[in-house]
Amino acid sequence: MTGLLPEANVISFARGIPSPDMFPVALLAESARRAVCDHGRVALNYGPPGGYEPLREWLGKRHGVAPGRVLVLPGSLIGLNLVVEHLLRPGGRAIVEAPTYDRMLHTLTAVGADVVTVDRGGDGLDLDRLRDLASGSPRPKLLYVLPTFHNPTGTSLTLDQRHGLVDVALEHELLLFEDDAYGLLRIEGDALPNVAELLRARGGDDLAVFSSSFSKSVAPGLRVGYLVVPERLVEPLEALATRTYVSPPLLPQAQLYDFLAAGHLEPHLDVLRTFLRPRRDTLLDVLAQRMPPGAAWTRPDGGYFLWLELPTAIDAADLNRRARDAGVQFVPGEGFFRDDRGRNAARLAFSYPSVDEILTGAERLTALVREELDR
Repeated sequence: MTGLLPEANVISFARGIPSPDMFPVALLAESARRAVCDHGRVALNYGPPGGYEPLREWLGKRHGVAPGRVLVLPGSLIGLNLVVEHLLRPGGRAIVEAPTYDRMLHTLTAVGADVVTVDRGGDGLDLDRLRDLASGSPRPKLLYVLPTFHNPTGTSLTLDQRHGLVDVALEHELLLFEDDAYGLLRIEGDALPNVAELLRARGGDDLAVFSSSFSKSVAPGLRVGYLVVPERLVEPLEALATRTYVSPPLLPQAQLYDFLAAGHLEPHLDVLRTFLRPRRDTLLDVLAQRMPPGAAWTRPDGGYFLWLELPTAIDAADLNRRARDAGVQFVPGEGFFRDDRGRNAARLAFSYPSVDEILTGAERLTALVREELDR
């Protein structure tokens, strides 16, 4: 890949980016006009580290918290970085899933955190292992989880698993960071409560950090993510934000606020569900029809990704190098682990290619897997 978009003549299952056809261009254009014309005296100026106040209020109401506990940031990764820097530098212990979001692993490595892992498989998290880690020494300062449409596997924790997470957090007074970048992108099934909501209902609001983004659901070019944090974290995180950038970009936040306040989000999400479902289904169908025995994959109810376990004889990184010459790419699984696992795994994103491209790309990929086994 060159830059952020796939190379010409390469069908990419690699980057979890939206297709441009997913953007509500006309609605955002009108919101941009109103943001400048109606709110430009504020939105075009410097602003407070917590972001555009009307958007903080909208998000606070949505999550049932005071607006002051919402920090609107230039992307959710910045929020993740701020929390990690505040809590885990230097040498603080963090618990993460295995596999987990690769950029979180990079961030933890950069600050020198002590990282331990709990397995995330088809049955969810290993809660027994989690309890052992939560009660261990040194005491962990953070548990990082992606309960809904997990990156990289696309799986979601059951309601029982979510209650189990709450039990562990409450029992050990463990701060739980819930990353929910894809939660709005449900293709099928009923939505489950966020873990942060369950914690709040049981008196554990002070243990919940919730992170989300409008990059996957509206447009990444807006660069609007946010955190909902306990009151005790607001001041130190705002101080870190102020040292990171002079001011958040208020104009795109005002543009997004206009889009949300006008009631466009839910109808737009309905469009995205209609857009993503045939792409997911096409990928699943080709894998079921053409992938050789010994392979297994997840069936996500939403989000952008599924997780492919290849036959153990196949090295995914080597396969990906060959795949590029055949006009298809993916992300090898080893980068989503702290240890040396994931060698025969792959993350496949179905959000960017068209249905026809997914059909062709999946056929190319399955043919390469069969060739590799024969070789």
